Amino acid sequence: MDFFSTRAKLSAMNDRDQRSPTSAFGQVMQGLLRPLVRAMIAQGITAPALYRMIKRIYVDVAEADFQLEGERQTDSRISMLTGVHRRDVRAFRSEDEGTEAAIGERVTIMATVMGRWMASAEMQGPDGRPRPLPRSAPDGPSFDTLVRSVNTDIRPRTVLDELQRQGLVRISGDLVHLQADAVFGPLDQAQKVHFFAENVGDHIAAAVDNLLKDDPVFLERAVFYNRLTSASIDDIEAEARRLGGDALVALNSLAHTRQAQDLEAEDGTNRFRFGIFFYSENEAPEGDMNGDDDET
Repeated sequence: MDFFSTRAKLSAMNDRDQRSPTSAFGQVMQGLLRPLVRAMIAQGITAPALYRMIKRIYVDVAEADFQLEGERQTDSRISMLTGVHRRDVRAFRSEDEGTEAAIGERVTIMATVMGRWMASAEMQGPDGRPRPLPRSAPDGPSFDTLVRSVNTDIRPRTVLDELQRQGLVRISGDLVHLQADAVFGPLDQAQKVHFFAENVGDHIAAAVDNLLKDDPVFLERAVFYNRLTSASIDDIEAEARRLGGDALVALNSLAHTRQAQDLEAEDGTNRFRFGIFFYSENEAPEGDMNGDDDET
């Protein structure tokens, strides 16, 4: 297909989309964007700032994922694919993107420390759960040696202080205890934002791949019920947290073992993310606490 016929088809598609702004997929996107817009307003991101981000993302995705084999991706073609003005395309492609590398590195170090603590057999008690570690020890595992096994450029005390500040560890005498709910994530706002991007981004990526391919390739399932009392929701959520925590600990242990085996493998370039979520809300119309939805 040549450039001009492609442009004509895209133009026709754009015209149709403008005439049918409430198309089925458009309605789906509105539903997906509502919670994200709520988060953006809470974080002070205005609509004009969002529009600029969206345009840049359109340019980045078109450049990375829609390149013709053997041909250089031009500003004109990206403009044609995305509807973003060629002047803006040129500006976006020449910009130096900002990075959250410092936050990402800090998060990775702490997550790896906790992951190894939960997965290493020498750091587990008879029940298979992470046991308290001495701050330092001449022989055997300790918190200091654990941190140094992850990164030698950062002081163990710095990592300990940060984990304690976030309520992920507890210090008793010379022992450091990993809190039972540490597997559910940090309390630090910057790190919560980082994990929000990583976890939600990969979840959406899996769902999009499943949507665009004939045979779903990624695990992406959920259980849904309505017409439940608040007490039932609390019981179900508690059980979900228990089962979810056990699943995360088990997969962390398996991945830790396999990573040690794969360190020297030539094709050891793959990554994965397994996540668990639970969400509930009261669907009763205002003034009607009983609700009238059908069971699903």
